[in-house]
Amino acid sequence: MNTIELLAPAGDLTKLKMAILYGADAVYIGGEAFGLRTASKNFSLPQMEEGIRFAHERGKKVYLTTNIIPHNADLEGFCAYLDAVVSLGIDAVIVADLGLFTLIHERHPDLHIHISTQANNTNYLSAKAWYNMGAQRVVLARELSLAEIRQIRDNTPPELEIEAFVHGAMCISYSGRCLLSNYLTGRDANKGECAQPCRWNYALVEEKRPGEYIHVGEDEQGSFFFNSKDLCMIDHIPELVQSGITSFKIEGRVKSEYYVATVVKAYREEIDRYLSDPAHYQFDPESLNEVLKVSHRPYTHGFYFGKTDANAQVYETSSYIRDYDIVGFVTAYDEATGIATVEQRNKFSVGDTVEVIQPGKPYFSQKVAWLKNEAGEAITSTPHAQMVFTMPLDKPAAPNAMLRKGALVSGK
Repeated sequence: MNTIELLAPAGDLTKLKMAILYGADAVYIGGEAFGLRTASKNFSLPQMEEGIRFAHERGKKVYLTTNIIPHNADLEGFCAYLDAVVSLGIDAVIVADLGLFTLIHERHPDLHIHISTQANNTNYLSAKAWYNMGAQRVVLARELSLAEIRQIRDNTPPELEIEAFVHGAMCISYSGRCLLSNYLTGRDANKGECAQPCRWNYALVEEKRPGEYIHVGEDEQGSFFFNSKDLCMIDHIPELVQSGITSFKIEGRVKSEYYVATVVKAYREEIDRYLSDPAHYQFDPESLNEVLKVSHRPYTHGFYFGKTDANAQVYETSSYIRDYDIVGFVTAYDEATGIATVEQRNKFSVGDTVEVIQPGKPYFSQKVAWLKNEAGEAITSTPHAQMVFTMPLDKPAAPNAMLRKGALVSGK
């Protein structure tokens, strides 16, 4: 119970640093090959080295995704790549393929290997088999209930770590093993190039009535019947801990640094409050309110409380809910004057209401009293991308604090 790990996504070096600063115990990253998120920027070897050093200096860990389902041609260059990342001090690699697992274990027997959710770990026999072959951790399939996870924990060696997704996008296909993108677009989901065709708008065509499109549902625009809601378990931390999960994983390597920081901070606070006093723990609804302020689809508890039903899908749209925008990052704060230096991310204006979120402290709201550009001249708004400006803050803010603004909120 006292060793619960909060594992965060890091699509690039900035997101890695934000995840760790806002409370992650570990991050998982992708290199420029062999991982399943080609849409994220991913890490070159020099960036990986910097990220690992940043994490290790703070007592945190970095795991590398090498979880493609490889064909013969995909194996070319893997050994050289593996040797390079091991030399940088990577803490573990995440693997789905048995062949790659065997190669890694033989070549670097001391390197920790985590078995990816892509390997469809749904029972204690497979989890135990991976452990007996040398794996330190299994990442469970997302299609398991809390009761099934408890059975796996009770029937596997206590040294085997169990990781499970607790937050983020859900794949319509079983543990992400999907051919739909490959078939429709030529982009292989099992090599990191998923086009997410499951979230497109579909209609049915009956065999004997070609060309006649039958809408599924009452909406005249059709129905997004493959479109899963996002997973969110922040209101069930005790059940997750008691099921035997030792690493709580957040999905989202292609999401923004604001998303990563906000979600990590919310889960960090709930986990810590529960672990500090389980007998008297009560969920803080403000934590759920926080994860509602990032870009997301409607939330679901996934399979944790049993098989999903029609309520786990979004039928009307594949769009995200986005009620807040990040408008700036604090780069410096003068305690004597109460003035912050901020780098812009989205436009906002004098008179607007903003919220300031930062590691380890509650957010606070305030109106923007004034703004000045780098020349010290008064300005009414921040219209230029990544412009640097100053503004007064009602309370202190640490570097890497974020300013956000409700999309429909105005202080005027």
